[in-house]
Order: sequence, then C-alpha cells, then structure tokens
Amino acid sequence: MFNSIFDSTTSGLDITTALISAGVALVLGVAVAITHMKTSQTSKGFLVTLATLPLLVMAVMIMINGNLGTSIAILGAFSLIRFRSIQGRAKDLLSIFFTMMIGLACGMGHILFATVITAIAIVAILIFTYTRFLEPNQKERRLVIVIPEDLDYEDVFADIFNKYTSRADLISMKTVNMGSLYNLTYNVKLKRGAKEKAFLDDIRVKNCNLKVLMSHPVLEEDI
Repeated sequence: MFNSIFDSTTSGLDITTALISAGVALVLGVAVAITHMKTSQTSKGFLVTLATLPLLVMAVMIMINGNLGTSIAILGAFSLIRFRSIQGRAKDLLSIFFTMMIGLACGMGHILFATVITAIAIVAILIFTYTRFLEPNQKERRLVIVIPEDLDYEDVFADIFNKYTSRADLISMKTVNMGSLYNLTYNVKLKRGAKEKAFLDDIRVKNCNLKVLMSHPVLEEDI
C-alpha cells in the first residue's frame, strides 16, 4: 500500500514522477506551515522555511540516489546546519523535524505514506493544542522571592508553605544588589482552595515587603 512511486528497475528518474514528488512535498510543507501558524506565535520567515524545507530535502534525497559516499557527505552537511526560530521553542523544532520527515519520504517516493502521516500528525497537533489533553496542572506555580541577606531563607517561609501549598521546592538561589539581597526561586503547588493574594500577602510580611513574583512554571515551548 505504501510502496514507492519510483521505479527501481530504471537507472534514471522520470520527470513526471519527480514533479509529483516535488508538488506533494511542497503542498504538505505548506500544510505544516499553516498548522504551525494556527497553533503557535511565529514569523513569516520561519513559515516560509517550513513550507519549502520538504521540497529541498526531497531534492537532496533524489540526488543521493542510494550512493553511500554521497549520503555520508550530505549527512555531514546537515549536521552543520542549526535550525533556530526566534524564540527557539520546542514546537518550532517539532515542525522542523516534521517537514524533514516529509522531505525524506517524498525523496524516496513514498508519497502516500507522507500524506497519511502528515494528516494524522496535523490532526494530533490540533487536538493537543485546542483541548485540555496533556495540559499541565494549573495549580503549579513558579515563585520568586527577594529577601534581605540577614533573613534565614531555609525555614522562614515554612509555615506559609505548609498553609497554602502541598509542595514547595527551592530550585535556585542567588545574591543580587551587591550581595545585600537573595533571590529565591521555588516550584510550588497550591492547595485546593488556596487564595493566591493571601499567599503573597503573607510572604510580603516575612520578606519585608520586597519583590515577590508568582507565575506559571516554564512551559516546554519557552525552553
């Protein structure tokens, strides 16, 4: 069912077959670019890259044509290329590998396989993006507290954390303002029904009303 459209019995590549592969690669690349545009903030330059990358990868695969030495050379060339978006998000990397898969499949003549996998992947991406499936726990928070240097940070907030959170993990600490202040970063999970304002107000009492910042944890697309 997923056989290659390339005729292995001939030494050359028919122009019609090559054009079909190129057309499919371009169309599927555009489909991936549109999906990425609908599900993530991006730039036009990156979308153009996603749309044309399958076509270029397909052309490289056709030029290799089973030659082992050429394959190794092309692999070395690809290893020198760094694909980066403006923010370097994981979703951008996913789209890049997605389009490269399309190019590889079309370059080997597996047009139907590339089309089916692309359709399945796009549907999965849309479902994961627009539903609550795989959504992280909304009670997870990133908490940053600034305290004076003479305050013992190890136990000073223990009673507050016990009252408002089910878990509080200190993940980093650093000195700021010439060492006169400590910047503490926690991952916390609020208890059911805990009031965020009351939580922050109690912390402000302990840290002498210095800066307190609470946000959602760093998400994968920000890495």
